[in-house]
Amino acid sequence: MFTFNKQTKRVLIADDDPVIRRLVASAVEREGYDVVEAKDGREAYRILQSDADFKAAIFDMMMPHLGGLDIIRFMRTEKRLIRIPVMMITSESDLKLMAESLAAGAVLFLPKPFTSEQLQATVSMLLLSKRNLTTKAA
Repeated sequence: MFTFNKQTKRVLIADDDPVIRRLVASAVEREGYDVVEAKDGREAYRILQSDADFKAAIFDMMMPHLGGLDIIRFMRTEKRLIRIPVMMITSESDLKLMAESLAAGAVLFLPKPFTSEQLQATVSMLLLSKRNLTTKAA
């Protein structure tokens, strides 16, 4: 169902709020990456089952069907997905959730509400961390 050119720089974004999903997608596109959007956790899970060619992923913590934390845990059990850095976004202000996200494998955590500048800086850090990982692995 999802067939893409392997040379494409793509980021998977999953958020059930279409406004937030579009804001995040715009920030990723400004960094020169293409976006694959999922409207909830279940859709993101289905995409990842058939496609591992992502430079990074950005998930909302709380989504219908599967939350971002569940998706990260799934990704960390799949060898083909483990290399994809993940950023979590949430409106929850619970520090325990942030700790759980990082412990599960997220590399960055952005609490809502955020400014467009905070979003852009965090997305830049996420994509920079991936470039550094790729460079070091080469």
